[in-house]
Amino acid sequence: MGLIQAALAAGSSTLADQWKEFFYCESMPSNVLMTRGVKQRRGFSSNRGNDNIITSGSGIAVADGQCMIIVENGAIVEFCAEPGTYTFDASTEPSIFNGKLDQGIIATWETFKKRFVYGGDTGKDQRVYYFNTKELIDNKFGTPTPIPFRVVDRNANLDMDFAIRVSGIYSYRIADPLLFYKNVAGNVTDTYYREQLDAQMKTEFVSALPKAFAKISDLGIRPNQLQAHTDDIEAAMNEQLSQEWAATRGIKIVSVALNPVTLTEEDAQMLKEAQKAAILKDQNMAAARTAEAYAKALENASSNPNGAMMGFMGMGMAQNMGAPNVAAMYQMANGQQPVQQAPAQETWACPNCGTVNTGKFCQECGAKKPE
Repeated sequence: MGLIQAALAAGSSTLADQWKEFFYCESMPSNVLMTRGVKQRRGFSSNRGNDNIITSGSGIAVADGQCMIIVENGAIVEFCAEPGTYTFDASTEPSIFNGKLDQGIIATWETFKKRFVYGGDTGKDQRVYYFNTKELIDNKFGTPTPIPFRVVDRNANLDMDFAIRVSGIYSYRIADPLLFYKNVAGNVTDTYYREQLDAQMKTEFVSALPKAFAKISDLGIRPNQLQAHTDDIEAAMNEQLSQEWAATRGIKIVSVALNPVTLTEEDAQMLKEAQKAAILKDQNMAAARTAEAYAKALENASSNPNGAMMGFMGMGMAQNMGAPNVAAMYQMANGQQPVQQAPAQETWACPNCGTVNTGKFCQECGAKKPE
């Protein structure tokens, strides 16, 4: 038995004395994954045969975005995913019209294909099933608890684990209807709905996220960059779910879209501090940061509430206690030997008038330097 193009069989007179059927399937809504083909009957039709018998010469229509199989006594005997109208011929070899499905389904078909010879016996069960092969969108997901994400920045020598929360949507499609029929839907009476599988798939999807993100982090991608790497996430998720979804159910992920990824408050602060520390490992950056702090200190000293002189005196004391020399830091960062400066003279503030002095007596009031 097999399928042949209707145009090639237009002149066939095979079993002309028997009623022939025409099977079709209306456009399937997004919540239907598989449904049984409908035998078309009009009010004036004389065809009142058994619904589970397909007469040789009957017509079968396949629409775009659909895949059709014929099941006989529980086994798949025909398969077609190419849009068009076909004629069922019981005398031909089992056939396959692959259409737009993955090439891997051909190997599945070779595994399932069998020839059936019943010598005209009508005591058999034949059914036509249609599959929805379109992209099934709007599958929302979210991590109930934060999941680990490793941040690797080889330039800054940073390697830390953080906890992130992820949410978004993904889409999938039935890429191998034969596997889906054999391992998921089976010989259903009428329709297999998406709701029957979604809860299981969503749980498996969220469970696979940590392993997929581990591969993403190896690429040096940070949490705030995940939204720009959805192609990498899609590939990583398909790899992680290859056994549960692709090899068992014939389902593949088409796309993944993420909402903004959030870190816990503690991890966000830790990441900022780690990045700041990594920046200061560069000597030029460290010198610039020191110069910025020094300039800010000068600004604060000039607005000291006890007078600018007291503020600058405090800066001088800090310099004498070993404050870093910005000029020397820039020289070292550029491979230059820093110029040795003469040690600064010790200063003291007069307890009477507040004048800053370097000698043993105050240059303003003549008071002696305190012991």
